[in-house]
Amino acid sequence: MCIRDRGNIRHTKVLIVGSGPAGYTAGVYASRAMLEPLLIQGIEPGGQLTTTTEVENRPGDKEVQGPDLMVRMEEHVESVGCEVIQDIITDLDVSVRPFLAKGDSGTTYTSDAIILATGARAKWLGLPTEEKYKGFGVSACATCDGFFYRNQEIVVVGGGNTAVEEALFLTKFASKVTLIHRRNELRSEKILQDRLFKNSKIETLWFNELVEVLGEDVPLGVTGVKVKNVKTDVITTIDCKGVFIAIGHAPANDLVKDVLETHMGGYIVTKPDSTETSIPGIFAAGDITDHIYRQAVTSAGMGCMAALEVERFLAEPVSYTHLTLPTKA
Repeated sequence: MCIRDRGNIRHTKVLIVGSGPAGYTAGVYASRAMLEPLLIQGIEPGGQLTTTTEVENRPGDKEVQGPDLMVRMEEHVESVGCEVIQDIITDLDVSVRPFLAKGDSGTTYTSDAIILATGARAKWLGLPTEEKYKGFGVSACATCDGFFYRNQEIVVVGGGNTAVEEALFLTKFASKVTLIHRRNELRSEKILQDRLFKNSKIETLWFNELVEVLGEDVPLGVTGVKVKNVKTDVITTIDCKGVFIAIGHAPANDLVKDVLETHMGGYIVTKPDSTETSIPGIFAAGDITDHIYRQAVTSAGMGCMAALEVERFLAEPVSYTHLTLPTKA
């Protein structure tokens, strides 16, 4: 599918970095535009949806498992001619044209345009039991998973906008939401705090931090949490069926954080109503640029936009910085 393949160097018109809904959708549209894209899956093929269970808010599917949905997306993008490569881009040089991307496999990819769809990763506490119950009672997405805790007690961990918004959203389903925060004041916007304190379903537990998630092995599921008072070291057990870690998201921007314009904690800035970044030829789609919605359907939409914009970009005359490709011996 590539234009040139010389040893460990491959050239393509468009290189798509990332394999969530944004990346796979970009691959579908770029392939249909006959751009012969290469899609590099990255360290987490399928993205954040691979860590969820049922997905019920995607149009066209009443219910689908997150991992199954991403397998279907991968099959779809391959069926239209996009080459999906199991590799990780470790370095990206956007100072030359064609752009240079180094893969962990040892392959160097050159491309006339790049679509960055590396997503954003939820921040986690790093507890062993947190990892054990991910997808089985521990989540970082209330919009994705809140529906499954109707009339049950839930714990939310955090103190910023994300935590307060998640707690408020979860009151639509839960019988009680306990917000755990290690300080005695929230960092969220005042209007959000006002709504939270007025909600009778929410109890705030100040000066506490989560130290352990409790649960069962058969079937795997959460039954409660242990929290520790940061002032007295007193351990308290709270019964609950769901634990939502809401300490923020971190955009996966390691490749470009020093060369592209970013804001809001590292999210890539794009032009209004566009996926074009501060460097011509570099486009960003999905959660790496979206600090507001962070939904699969909006990411897919941005992947579509990016591919269409790349098609128009590549139709324009370009001048290349000198780049010599080695020939086979």
